[in-house]
Amino acid sequence: MSVTELPRRRSPEPMIGFSPLASVDQDILDAIPTAIAVFGPRGEILRINRSASNLISHAASLCQHATVPLFIGYDGRTDVIASAITEGLPIHNLEVTLDRPDGTRLNLLVDLEPLSGPSPAHGGGAVACLRDVTDARQEADAALAQQKDIEDFFENGAVGLHLVSAEGIILRANDAELKMLGYDHHEYIGQPIGHFHAEQEAIEDILCRLARGESLFRYPARLRAKNGSIKHVQITSNANFGETGFKNTRCFTVDVTDEVEASVTARQTEQKARDVLDALPAAIYTTDAEGRITFFNEAAVAFSGRRPEIGSDQWCVTWRLYEPDGTPLPHDQCPMAVSLREGRPIRGVQAIAERPDGTRVPFMPYPTPLLDAEGNVIGGINMLVDLSALEEAKEAQRVLIDELNHRVKNTLATVQSIAAQTLRSTPEPETFVANFQSRVIALAKAHDLLTRRRWTGVSLGELVDQEVVASLGPGAERLILEGPEITLAPRIGLALGMVLYELLMNARQFGALSSAAGAVQFKWALVEDTQEATRLRMSWVEYGGPAVTPPDRQGFGIRLIERSIRNDLDGSVEASFAQSGFRCEMEFLLP
Repeated sequence: MSVTELPRRRSPEPMIGFSPLASVDQDILDAIPTAIAVFGPRGEILRINRSASNLISHAASLCQHATVPLFIGYDGRTDVIASAITEGLPIHNLEVTLDRPDGTRLNLLVDLEPLSGPSPAHGGGAVACLRDVTDARQEADAALAQQKDIEDFFENGAVGLHLVSAEGIILRANDAELKMLGYDHHEYIGQPIGHFHAEQEAIEDILCRLARGESLFRYPARLRAKNGSIKHVQITSNANFGETGFKNTRCFTVDVTDEVEASVTARQTEQKARDVLDALPAAIYTTDAEGRITFFNEAAVAFSGRRPEIGSDQWCVTWRLYEPDGTPLPHDQCPMAVSLREGRPIRGVQAIAERPDGTRVPFMPYPTPLLDAEGNVIGGINMLVDLSALEEAKEAQRVLIDELNHRVKNTLATVQSIAAQTLRSTPEPETFVANFQSRVIALAKAHDLLTRRRWTGVSLGELVDQEVVASLGPGAERLILEGPEITLAPRIGLALGMVLYELLMNARQFGALSSAAGAVQFKWALVEDTQEATRLRMSWVEYGGPAVTPPDRQGFGIRLIERSIRNDLDGSVEASFAQSGFRCEMEFLLP
């Protein structure tokens, strides 16, 4: 029902038994800006002004003579009002709820004063001042709800939260923080915050920064839990300043222990992987998805002849690249670049790397892209296999084959010559076989020694030991050797092997070693000539044996020695048959 304006009455009829206020001019009541209601001694409404009519949303005709419960209700408090009217007791700041006919509800603040009647036997009722506090109540309820939300946020938040005074004392802490560290309220709140920090320098730095007005964001710190463990946390905080200055700090504490431990484990795993890669003899490096170098081992430095720049060098660690045929190969077209662009491993290709000093290294790369869980290229790893040793081995093999071919031809020619000369000097079959076989065996020993050395050379001392000392057996002490360690080329080694064999055979058959008292001194030395060339000078001297007489004709042994030194080695030979013992001086140029 809509509210109608109260009728204006100049002189209402007095009602016996009620306060004279009931006869006050309506215009006067309406002029009062506050809602006014006049009650009779039984709680019935006698008068209301315009403000009350608008507030209650009742027509004056409906409100008059209605009792209090008709329009005021609030959890039984209408009885309180009725009792106060009946007993003549005042009421101040009583909050009640008004249910209006249109269904709306207002919060009212009631001040009620009792009125005196015409005689003590007749009560005078009461006058009430009604104030609408609905907006204030709603604001208070909203503020209360907000305060509850704030308290709930603080106490039940998923992240640790605490307040610390300017003196460093913990004022409050929520359940999340207490649960994270394992303390009860009385064990944590009221304690100095420094007691729970593993590093005093950190908490001192935190408090100093906050006192200066700085804000902290994810400041790393370590806290001691009740069980003795250390919690890695990140602190986000700022300070609360009042009129007197720094009041307290507000700190959010996030437990990142699992992340820190996982990061440490990941770093340790990565370091182990790097240590493994560093220990590998092959050059290895890694890149990001754009080909920028992210890691390289020391073998890569040795391979490339330079130290790459992390994050700057791209695609490859080398200085320059070439195709196997010598054509320049741009870095962005190298196998690693192709592997990253196409997302596939590259195999079976070769290239040449040029170092800053100009040397070139043939190599075979093994670039392989690194993929994430979705198959996207996130980087790459490459291994560079130095083919220099392989190329050198191939070259050595080629040289060896060529040398063997050459030596086989020469050996066959030597064998043919040995056979012819032995047959010429010893036509008897039994003697021929023995002499020929012993000379071929001497030649085979030299070949065997060179083969063990891969035909790269032979030591003169090893050659003497094999061709002379080993043949003497127990009588080896009668051979006196003197000379430096010298490595001879294969061609020279073969020739000297036959020379030493013939000298030994001659000494055993006709010379100093044919008697028990004889001995041989074999000396050699390196001599520098005027052309800065090196010559090998050797002397074979026999003494203490039977008297020597010059032969009537030159034997096969002397002819083979002269042919080997003069023809094969382009040297000189001087043989003398002094009565005291045979002597042979030999000299030739070393390559």
